[in-house]
Amino acid sequence: MTGVPATIGTARNAHAATVAAITPSLVRFAVQPPLLIASHSPAEARTLVSNPLPDVPDALISDDMEKYRLTPLARSLPATVPFVGPEAQERANGRHFDARLGANENVFGPSPRATEAMATCDQWMYGDPESHDLRAALADHHGTTPDHIIVGEGIDGLLNYLVRLFVGPGDAVVTSDGAYPTFNYHVAGFGGVLHKVPYRDDHESPAALFAKAAEVDAKLVYLSNPDNPMGTWHKGQQISQAMDALPAGTLLCLDEAYIECAPEDAALPLDYSDPRVIRMRTFSKVYGMAGARVGYAIAAPDLITAFHKVRNHFGMNRAAQAGALAAVQDAGWLTHVQQEIATARTRIAEIALTHGLKPLPSAANFVAIDCGRDGAFARAVLEGLVARGIFVRMPFVAPQDRCIRVSCGTSADLDAFAAALPDALKDAKRG
Repeated sequence: MTGVPATIGTARNAHAATVAAITPSLVRFAVQPPLLIASHSPAEARTLVSNPLPDVPDALISDDMEKYRLTPLARSLPATVPFVGPEAQERANGRHFDARLGANENVFGPSPRATEAMATCDQWMYGDPESHDLRAALADHHGTTPDHIIVGEGIDGLLNYLVRLFVGPGDAVVTSDGAYPTFNYHVAGFGGVLHKVPYRDDHESPAALFAKAAEVDAKLVYLSNPDNPMGTWHKGQQISQAMDALPAGTLLCLDEAYIECAPEDAALPLDYSDPRVIRMRTFSKVYGMAGARVGYAIAAPDLITAFHKVRNHFGMNRAAQAGALAAVQDAGWLTHVQQEIATARTRIAEIALTHGLKPLPSAANFVAIDCGRDGAFARAVLEGLVARGIFVRMPFVAPQDRCIRVSCGTSADLDAFAAALPDALKDAKRG
């Protein structure tokens, strides 16, 4: 351990457990294994990620990596992506999917005004590093001031900045076991230690999360409302009441990516200046701009100011800024998409019920379908759908992994899903 900072040395075993814990989750959630470190078999890669930081055996570091002076933390991490995209699966399978129902994208598309704004934007200029006009429009939309808002490269980018601001080697972070794996990916990337609590009745449990935060002195607690991957939700009032037990010095990261799909009372009824919480929002879901990568956070101005210490100031491209500005100003299109999502959720539920499966109530743009058995059976159903050209995903922790997750789609998409499901179920039952 000579020459290794004491903080890293103390935290290395706990961090290694975090890295080892997230890697299987990434594999299961992605359907296919994540990218592994070059020159290593899956078994070697699993051995690599389970080694405590920073003592990664030289034998497990490829010759190519030997010549780079990576930090001990970076050397301890697997080369993974939190999700394997449908494009990678299409390349592996040698065919395109007939229905893309796995990534919770909005197939109904962005506002035509947003599409026009992006198409006509002058791309020779850098984007505004302050996202001034977009932040002003968002502030007006939410009834607050621009200093409460930070814009970034989707919620994923903002989560990276948030974790960078709060988490160092050995710092405790709390999440639900089976919640959004990209958050876990960022925590591992900065040396944090994840502490997980189980879902309760297919819901994330604010009470359990906050109790665990008090137990481990967590800096951050992650909670998604509505939840991904289950689609379940809490009333905002329930979360605000539970926050009475949030420990002093712990920040709640409330991921509201799907909030525009949810009942109005799902939103947190707290002032945006409340220092205990930061809300994450996105243009990737109801606004239909997943490819543009636009997200924003709402929080107390002092916390928003801290983002300027670490963010990529030119990370937002100009077309994305223009598209998001047009989208937030088109309330009519937002209402149209919300109606399309509600219709699609009903159709997915009907398809599930027709085949003896149980759709879970959803406040998101997808429906989790209980396949009635265990995770192995649900995975077999999923694999049967993928083999028939239907891209879907599934939760990755029991007992939630008894479900598959189907994103809202067009009538044609859902017709294709309905046609493929019976044979996928038959194959799964045959084993």
